[in-house]
Amino acid sequence: MSGRAVAAGTSLVAGAETRVSRSLPRLFGSIAAVGAVLAAVPLWVGDSRVRMGVAILGLAFACYAIGFNLIFGSTGQLFLCVGALAGVGGYGTALLADRVGVPVVAALVLAALGAALVGGLLSWVAVRRSLGVIFAGIITLIFALSFENLVLGASTITGGDSGIQVSAGSGTFLRERTTAYYVMLGLVLLCLVVHGLLRRSRVGWAFRALRDDEVAAELAGVDVARYRVYAALVGSAMLGLAGGTYALIAGRVSPTTYGFAQVDVVVIVMLAFGGIGTLVGPVLGATVFTILDELLIELGQLRLLAYGVLIIVLFLWIRRGLIPTLAELVRRKPGSPPGTAPDGEPG
Repeated sequence: MSGRAVAAGTSLVAGAETRVSRSLPRLFGSIAAVGAVLAAVPLWVGDSRVRMGVAILGLAFACYAIGFNLIFGSTGQLFLCVGALAGVGGYGTALLADRVGVPVVAALVLAALGAALVGGLLSWVAVRRSLGVIFAGIITLIFALSFENLVLGASTITGGDSGIQVSAGSGTFLRERTTAYYVMLGLVLLCLVVHGLLRRSRVGWAFRALRDDEVAAELAGVDVARYRVYAALVGSAMLGLAGGTYALIAGRVSPTTYGFAQVDVVVIVMLAFGGIGTLVGPVLGATVFTILDELLIELGQLRLLAYGVLIIVLFLWIRRGLIPTLAELVRRKPGSPPGTAPDGEPG
């Protein structure tokens, strides 16, 4: 990617060109629209404690998908340790608050910083060793599996298979389902704002440049190592913060809460469905698959088969994700405004 392309703000996401508007009103308008729609969810399911729990979990996955999108969708770093980084935040918050006696907010911040440092270190190792996408994915997958084994092995601290109860936050608004939902929704919107502002900054242009063509970006003066580590630090902090917040709300953490199969695979599917590299694609993917999982829950294990069939059908027809596909259809309509971005913002 040339320096001229960087200045124009174009990038390639899954083979499709996207344009990012630098208009702050459009950014905050898009995020406000997402917030308004999701804020109405308790009006529909607020009378069911179980469904509110599912909605809160869906918002947690939206945060996971946004963090992963910042790392992978912005800089092309395949982090297959989303659940592990969220687990660092979740277990870290629980242990610091319950066992050490650190105040809840301080424990949450410290755990998120711990996740950020781990993610930044993994990115630094991958960059310094010049690891490609696949090998970086393998390294992070090894970390994810090692984290699961650590949680299981250190049973005296983590509770092993059964997990641990999180008493911190009990008796507060974090255990009131409706209030807890809005807390998690606020975290989703915060992650969107951070990601959106980064996309519109010089850092965002550097992210897209090195993702599209690392060699050309380096020749254009982009410090590849620094910006990739930046993305990993911020994205991992989002994952740790979301994992810790969910631990406080759920009141319990276990290996399955942050397992690779339970988190990473789902997050990748959600992001691919919504649109890799788009702003609200992660939220759309998380919303659709949370609703879908609730509708198919009566099928038991057969819903995995239904998932497989649905994913194959979707990816045969919507390979680039739903938002980029819809944006392309809008651009093709006669009289439509040019430069509509995949996140719904004009470019």
